[in-house]
Amino acid sequence: MKKYIVEFIGTFFLVLTVVLAVNFSGEYNYLAPVAIGSILMVMIYAGGHISGAHYNPAVTLAVFMRGKCPASDVPGYMISQIIGGALAALVGAFLLGAKGIPDPTPGAVEPVSGLLAEILGTFALCYVVLNTATSKYTAGNSYFGLAIGFTVTACAYALGPVSGGAFNPAVAVGISVANMAAWPNIWIYLVGCFGGGALAALAFNFVRASDDD
Repeated sequence: MKKYIVEFIGTFFLVLTVVLAVNFSGEYNYLAPVAIGSILMVMIYAGGHISGAHYNPAVTLAVFMRGKCPASDVPGYMISQIIGGALAALVGAFLLGAKGIPDPTPGAVEPVSGLLAEILGTFALCYVVLNTATSKYTAGNSYFGLAIGFTVTACAYALGPVSGGAFNPAVAVGISVANMAAWPNIWIYLVGCFGGGALAALAFNFVRASDDD
């Protein structure tokens, strides 16, 4: 249960930061990815020793496929993350108050390019997670939180303009609940994120050393 609470807390603050940083930053909107990558980094350092600090159902899938997350934990992790993201979206929308959130344009995300962007961004994120946080050759390092946080920051800058840069099904649900993304586009994020996570796990398992268990 403690692991699930940690996953809820970390995902909550990640999605809350997404909602508020994107909508409060105004003319400084280009700095929102820095805030998002930073909160992910610090929450990873805060909860990594308890739950592994996935905060992302796609990461949970990748870590499960890598063999470092028991199947019995997968539903609890994913449910905690989705609930945390959805609740954070509601709190974020409340805190925005009169400023509100602009109505999303249903066709704003082009399906093919948006799907590819989400696959690539989530692949990069999960690939970095697996190599820095699950390999015995990087065990005990002090940089895994920085590596993961900066991956999200870099991908948000590079791919965010194409898809919105969720790279996380819980974030996708959160921005949809907060009315920052159109619900008809949710499939792009879910397919792209879980697909990218699965591909990252396959790539990691293929290239890793045979004794890296």
